[in-house]
Amino acid sequence: MTRSLYPMLQLAERDRDAALAALRQAEAQARQARDQAAQLEQYRGEVRQRHPATGGRSATIEMLRVHFGFAQRLDQALTQQQATTTQAEARLAALRAELLARETRVAAVRKLIERRGAEQQRSAARLEQRRADDAAQRPRNHAGAAPSWQTVTGY
Repeated sequence: MTRSLYPMLQLAERDRDAALAALRQAEAQARQARDQAAQLEQYRGEVRQRHPATGGRSATIEMLRVHFGFAQRLDQALTQQQATTTQAEARLAALRAELLARETRVAAVRKLIERRGAEQQRSAARLEQRRADDAAQRPRNHAGAAPSWQTVTGY
């Protein structure tokens, strides 16, 4: 009976392992997204420090326009990267919940196998006890009974 549960356990373990692999991949992607966002933020700070009109320097309007346009595109890229990071974090949370559910499934199947095995052992022990009791009863039943030749002949 318990043998029929092993394929279910193997399937649950494969599902759990696949969920774990997906989680690890998602963790790497989320880490990469966070790192890229941090790099963009750092670069944005550096660009702001290199503003052409800082420190009393003069700059042409065209140079200011180019710098301002670049800073806007950099802000847009950072906003987009932060959205990507948020999505990666949400996916990571969903995959963690999925992994937990699959680990719970594996544990439940293992527990079921253990319970069924213990039940089979108890059943086998009861059967063995019953056989031992029956075997112990047989000699006593035969000792008190008259031999069959006496009951036929009347002696």
